[in-house]
Amino acid sequence: MAIVIQSLGIMGLECYVVDVEVAVLNGIATMNIVGLGDAAVKESKDRIEACISLLQYEFPCKKIIVNLSPSEIKKSGTYFDLAMLIGLLVESEQIIPEGIILSDYIFLGEISTTGKLKSFSGALPMVIEAKKKGYKNIIIPADCITEVSRVHGINFYTFADVYHVIAYLEKRYHAAPNRNRTIAGEKEKRKEMLNFSDVKGHAEILPYIAAAVAGNHNLLMIGAPGCGKSMIAKRLPSIMPDMTDEEILDVTSIYSIAGLLRENQLVTRRPFRAPHYNVSANALIGGGVNAKPGEITLAHRGTLFLDEFPEFSRRTLESLRQPLEDKIITIARVKHTNCYPADFLLVAAMNPCPCGHHGSTKCNCTDFEIKRYRQRISGPILDRIDIQKYMGKVDFSRDSETSVSVSSDELKKQVELARAIQRKRFLNCSEIMTNSQMEAAHMKEFCQLTPETMTLLLKAYDKHQFSARTYHKVIKLARTFADMDKSVDIQKKHLIQGLMSRDLDKEKKTYMV
Repeated sequence: MAIVIQSLGIMGLECYVVDVEVAVLNGIATMNIVGLGDAAVKESKDRIEACISLLQYEFPCKKIIVNLSPSEIKKSGTYFDLAMLIGLLVESEQIIPEGIILSDYIFLGEISTTGKLKSFSGALPMVIEAKKKGYKNIIIPADCITEVSRVHGINFYTFADVYHVIAYLEKRYHAAPNRNRTIAGEKEKRKEMLNFSDVKGHAEILPYIAAAVAGNHNLLMIGAPGCGKSMIAKRLPSIMPDMTDEEILDVTSIYSIAGLLRENQLVTRRPFRAPHYNVSANALIGGGVNAKPGEITLAHRGTLFLDEFPEFSRRTLESLRQPLEDKIITIARVKHTNCYPADFLLVAAMNPCPCGHHGSTKCNCTDFEIKRYRQRISGPILDRIDIQKYMGKVDFSRDSETSVSVSSDELKKQVELARAIQRKRFLNCSEIMTNSQMEAAHMKEFCQLTPETMTLLLKAYDKHQFSARTYHKVIKLARTFADMDKSVDIQKKHLIQGLMSRDLDKEKKTYMV
């Protein structure tokens, strides 16, 4: 009768229990691993044979069959190694567990030919799934403990090598479960970051920057080369609100399956991703053979900065339509479909024309060239961007002396104040965290307009021919400005600020289709 060892598999962010069934039969000495394993899974037999020889156990000279059940799901990775090794030694009666019920344990870990246990990608989401499935004990490589020990309600037994795992199962070695750690006590200290106090001459746009972060409103900055667009974007992490424990685990899980964790440490600061405009659509939204997460998922709960916005390929930009609306991205392949979260703040920057000097004597671009340049960004994409603001050049002879700088700490206080109001507002609204996520029902309840402000909005709607989406985005942005102003109601000045955020829409008749 075959022995069954419990392990876990992962597909995207979704995990599932895998029964590692090991049978040793009479027949030609072979080891076959079945259950749709990839090359890394198939190569496990060589690592297992070398490790068994090193530990001075006998590799059975019989027919060995290892089945990874459920067999219809394709499996990849090296984290089944430990379960297969333990299963083979138990089935061949070379080790006999004492006082331990194997079915109560999950075994995860890659083994080396020297007997060491190595860490692997995706440990955190696997452990979270093991907890959801009701498992209480998990045996895992010691290198993974920093990543997974923040999950409470499950016992972690960590080992540096296979020898100590076997000794623990045979009661020759005592191992106490590692203590679960709290996230709050291990958050990174705030490092020196770029500060908004360095920004000169752009006082008029800073309230819109703060509003974009406070309400998670997408932002597009238009200005001449060197006017400070990238400078402002790179300082956004300094005013982003601190991550909650739940957000930290969500983001860390994503980076874990992507293999991007540094020394298995938690991601405690909001991501800031800035891919080059030559990035492919698959790299941006995710894809490849195993449908790995892309830049928009790696920016989850953080910022995605797209500099030189019109230089991105049309196909790449159009792929942002669904995630900007739904906050998720679905990557479909022939045999499986992965769904990844993509709740990010989109910040983009572009020049006003091909040469970048539109409106000055330096510009020789024709209206047709400007129109063609701006048409690289489709109307549906622009429609999904809440704030579109022009930035003027900085006059250092004047602005460096007279402009009043605002520090990141001051802006962050405004952001945190608005976020606190939104948390209280949406306390009973599932999956709604910021004003930008409001649906029609929420807007009807929380965004009441006075007759005066409604008249103003309708006049602007008729004059600039706003879309219905833009109409609602203006109201949501006005709600954010009201929150930053500690106002219960949306006042006329807040609506004006919202309407003043649509600079490109006002030029649509001239340069856009």
